[in-house]
Amino acid sequence: MTTLTEPSTVTTRRSSRLMWAILGLVLLADALDVIDATVTNIAAPTIARELHGGESLIKWLGTAYMLAMGVLLVVGGRLGDKFGQRRLFLIGMSGFTLASAVAGFSPDPALLIAARVAQGAFGALLIPQGMAIMTKAFSRDMLAKAFGLFGPVLGLSSVGGPVLAGFLISADLFGLSWRPIFLINIILGGVGLIMAVKILPRDDDADRSTVVDGWASGMLGVTILGLLYGLIEGSTNGWGVIPIVSIVVGVLFFAAFAYRQRTATQPLIKPSLMKNRGFTSGLLVCLVAVAAGTGLLFVLSLFLQEGLHASPRDTSLGLVPLTLGLVAAGFAAMGGLVAKLGRRLVFIGLTVDLVGCGWVLVLVAYSGTNVSLWTLAPAFFVIGIGIGLSFATIPVVALGDAKPDEAGSASGSLSSIQQLASAIGSAAITSIFFQAATSGLAHAMKVSLIVVLAVTALSLPVVTLMPHKAPSEPHQ
Repeated sequence: MTTLTEPSTVTTRRSSRLMWAILGLVLLADALDVIDATVTNIAAPTIARELHGGESLIKWLGTAYMLAMGVLLVVGGRLGDKFGQRRLFLIGMSGFTLASAVAGFSPDPALLIAARVAQGAFGALLIPQGMAIMTKAFSRDMLAKAFGLFGPVLGLSSVGGPVLAGFLISADLFGLSWRPIFLINIILGGVGLIMAVKILPRDDDADRSTVVDGWASGMLGVTILGLLYGLIEGSTNGWGVIPIVSIVVGVLFFAAFAYRQRTATQPLIKPSLMKNRGFTSGLLVCLVAVAAGTGLLFVLSLFLQEGLHASPRDTSLGLVPLTLGLVAAGFAAMGGLVAKLGRRLVFIGLTVDLVGCGWVLVLVAYSGTNVSLWTLAPAFFVIGIGIGLSFATIPVVALGDAKPDEAGSASGSLSSIQQLASAIGSAAITSIFFQAATSGLAHAMKVSLIVVLAVTALSLPVVTLMPHKAPSEPHQ
């Protein structure tokens, strides 16, 4: 009897170890994405100062990455279906690692921004493949365990990115200043690439007949690039012909993208989804909330460094209460609150965020740039709770009315909107901050907070149009 069961047991153990190794690899890829999306929140002022990039470089450092990621994320998933997830994962990890090296060694702002775009583009090829690989290779029990680990790991990454950036810059390793925040990806990406070659399953089920709508993706890219470039150029160098033309081009290409979505045989977003009031409301709330929240996080970092003259390390530590609140609230939301409260939790999260922002506004209005990090810490924690509750809940509740055959398109659309909203928020709120900074940094912070408060408050009525409940089972 023993001789019959031993081979099966050994095979099961090997299979279990392989699944855990694949999960570790996928989590590493997602952590790299989150860390690289957040490190420039702290590093931007130092990078701009050393490369003489000015306000424009600060605005584009995060925006370039998230723009490329958001535009290409849905396409990345389709390319994985067409050519195989393993192949696209390897291409994405290789390109991301190489782009990180270029970013770390960049001698001027132009090359650095190009490298950030490349990071985002290859990240968009990399990230969608992990979930698809796990869905195909994992048992239902293992898949449940995997989903349970995503929240903690990505939450820690969102905290660890800015903290890591602050300490690396302050440590000034080998006299490299900010450069190790990108160069460390060479090591992490190299490890991920070696693991991927050895453990990822072969692409035997790739469907070459899968249609990837390149025209729609290109139109969407030109739309967002035109709008963001016009906004950043206009707010930085004045509203001349170039920024106005850029915005007009963006609007025209958005009209073309919308028309393409209605007429294409394989649109990026299923037409039935756009007729779903609950989903479109969730999409709009996601756009507004993520843009406001991401923009706020960026200008808070700027205010602490430029207004309060905190070092990068002290700034990263000063924002820890906010990120801890965000992580704790995110865990609470996904731990059962979202299932019980549905869209009410979105409303609660946005309201708590408003309270935290109002608290910071009162402190800055009263003390200006003399406010201390300790005084700000409780208000930052409240903001983190609000952002954590809403960010974790909006995408889940928005899927409440989606049909099973719409789940993939809906999830991809929400992921792309989150990335694009992050890019828009970083560019827009930072532009407002710098425009108002001519009257002082305390005034700039107050104006930025008022804008965030107003935009967030306007999204509250739209929450009532979202689905009442999250899906009874997570869409996969």
